[in-house]
Amino acid sequence: MSEDNNPWIGAYGDRLARTPHLDALARRGLLYRHAWSAAPVCAPSRFAILTVVHPESCAPANHMRAVAKLDGELRTYPELLRDAGYYCTNNSKTDYFSREPAPGGLASGRRRARRDKNCDVDPAAIWSESGASAHWRNRPSGAPFMAVFNLGTTHESFLFEPVAGAVAPAEVRVPAYLPDTPEIRQDFATYYNLIERMDAEVGARLKELDDAGIADDTVVFYYSDNGGALPRTKRYCYDQGLHCALVVSVPPRWAHLAPASMGSVVETPTSLVDLAPTLLSIAGVDAPPEMQGVAFLGRRVGPPRRYVFGMRNRMDERYGLRACGERRPVPLPQELHAAPGVPARRVRVAGQGLSELGARVPRGSSRRSAAPLLRWPPTVRGAV
Repeated sequence: MSEDNNPWIGAYGDRLARTPHLDALARRGLLYRHAWSAAPVCAPSRFAILTVVHPESCAPANHMRAVAKLDGELRTYPELLRDAGYYCTNNSKTDYFSREPAPGGLASGRRRARRDKNCDVDPAAIWSESGASAHWRNRPSGAPFMAVFNLGTTHESFLFEPVAGAVAPAEVRVPAYLPDTPEIRQDFATYYNLIERMDAEVGARLKELDDAGIADDTVVFYYSDNGGALPRTKRYCYDQGLHCALVVSVPPRWAHLAPASMGSVVETPTSLVDLAPTLLSIAGVDAPPEMQGVAFLGRRVGPPRRYVFGMRNRMDERYGLRACGERRPVPLPQELHAAPGVPARRVRVAGQGLSELGARVPRGSSRRSAAPLLRWPPTVRGAV
């Protein structure tokens, strides 16, 4: 899992991207063109992945920093996989629980109390291992595993200083909704160069599987936790805040678990809420009825989605922004993304700061609970 990045990846049609490892993964896997997070920021999005419940269904998890109570009513997907005999590791970010306060608090000059919390889940209770040393190599001999590696290289905090690389500021195309200034161009170039670094990290993790001789027996998921980190992306309920990368590689001996041949592009809308039910489906484990996701691979594949949902609520200093609408595949010039091959969509939205898009609330909708609504016909098309 990478952080804070839209699919600025060569396999998605981005001509500036330098992503050879992800491109190769897509050629031998399934590329999901329309993958969307449940929220445009880390904590509620990761809560949805972990619990398979939209965060607004377990308030206050819909806020970036809160303490939602699971109270034993929701079981996380690593718990279910561990019950089935899997060794489950997380390396290492969670963002859904509270870390220890920084020594000295404000006087230490560090962040105040590091309250990175979204719910009352204890990682030590749900994972076999969770931390910087957590790895599938540590499992008992012969045990099946499910391992998550969080790649923080593309996190928004790394945009604070320029990062040199193959992409220069003069090469980028600035979308019309942002000012074409040297600073914006530098941020775009830095973002591309960080994605190139992240791609190399993906390659290193894939090499570990090859070196251990288990690549042909391992299903690999690559995805980002929410949309991008540039202005008007992360924390905002626009395409750029919710649109994620998702590539799944299934080795030949397990190809019967896939809905299409490897190298295909899947156009059906997919939510990150669907990730855990898909893992359970591959493992042959029944998903509890309270889980809101739909498996898209494996033995228990659900019906294809017509809609995916996203929302945002209080996030850092921003709050009060809500959206409701239907997104259709209609290009909108002022919405064009800097990366070619990622189509923009017309959005009807309602809420603070969105009047420039001709916002309105459909009859019968609530401003307080409304969320973006995206719809496409389910299709799968040819090779990448």
